[in-house]
Amino acid sequence: MGKKLPIGIQEFEKLRTDGFLYVDKTEYVYQLVHENVPYYLSRPGRFGKSLLLSTLKAYWEGKRELFEGLAIERLEKDHPEAWKSYPVFCFDFHGVNDRNGNALEDSLHTQLRRWEAQYHCESAGVHFGERFQNLLIASRKLTGLRSVILVDDYDKPLMDAVNQPDLYKHNKEVFQGFFSTLKSFDEYIQFVFITGVSKIHHASIFSGLNQLRDISMTRQYAEICGMTEKEIDEYLADQVTAVADELHMTVQECRCALRKQYGGYHFHPDSEGVYNPYSFMGALLNKDFGSYWLKTGTPAFVAEIVRKAQFDVRIFMDQTMFAGESVLKNYTDDFLDPVSLLYQTGYLTITDYDHRRRRYTLGFPNEEVRRGFLESLSHTSR
Repeated sequence: MGKKLPIGIQEFEKLRTDGFLYVDKTEYVYQLVHENVPYYLSRPGRFGKSLLLSTLKAYWEGKRELFEGLAIERLEKDHPEAWKSYPVFCFDFHGVNDRNGNALEDSLHTQLRRWEAQYHCESAGVHFGERFQNLLIASRKLTGLRSVILVDDYDKPLMDAVNQPDLYKHNKEVFQGFFSTLKSFDEYIQFVFITGVSKIHHASIFSGLNQLRDISMTRQYAEICGMTEKEIDEYLADQVTAVADELHMTVQECRCALRKQYGGYHFHPDSEGVYNPYSFMGALLNKDFGSYWLKTGTPAFVAEIVRKAQFDVRIFMDQTMFAGESVLKNYTDDFLDPVSLLYQTGYLTITDYDHRRRRYTLGFPNEEVRRGFLESLSHTSR
């Protein structure tokens, strides 16, 4: 019996210990941890960002046994400093309830309190940012090592509040006050990795982190999330054959249909196309070409913003949606440009690039997105 498909499983340790399939991305982890600069990565929802952070967390915690047989085990074999157990502070804001004006503070308090108990750190009467500074100092004193900071989907409390200006401003100010305290604490920080859907807010919120490297559109990390054709061949060939048998198709016909339905994402003009992993795994599990990602992975306000922008729908269909580098790479804080938003949230992807004009052509990555987007746009226009 093959390994279980990890639908909705985002914890690396659970994948490795409970018999789930893990598509080996640890060569990227090796590159990241040995370059050792602060990173930022933007990808659409349900694209594997949380699993990537969970993998980084396990690495920095020194859980070598979880990486047996993976690429990083071989790559680290000649590094005597590998597999130390560093203090890891992994922030997760998925559970922040946008209906509660103090939900972000409650989330920060809960997460900090757990670590304060672990590192015997006093918090009474101290601001969030100072509490985190004290944790960095205490953890280094206790372990002799600098800390690892991981932030998963930092922008969720902001994107959820985009139609509530007061709450949006409040959450942004909370984040700015909290993360600005890291500016003078480089000596206590070993590694930083931050993920999000939108890059719009990160410049001001993380201004305290010097030289945050944005790898969202680099060729080196274009396939760090998502699934490539090679990975499907290596890990999922039997499951694809099972879908083909169920639907009375040849394997080649099934592969073409899966690619058309769920593939086609490019995060660099010269990169290999990748599949949406959530939708692709859903199709394999259900043996049906259904719509999976659009039900869970996209902020509800996207179609409304696009409708208000009064786009001619034909430009989505005939490869005449263009964007300069400033639109996709350099975002203006707090300005939700519709084209940037569609690209970041996964409705559009790079289909071509004009090197002379330095201009991107954008289009729907696949049929699941095309059909779902046009349907949602028609609903909001009624």
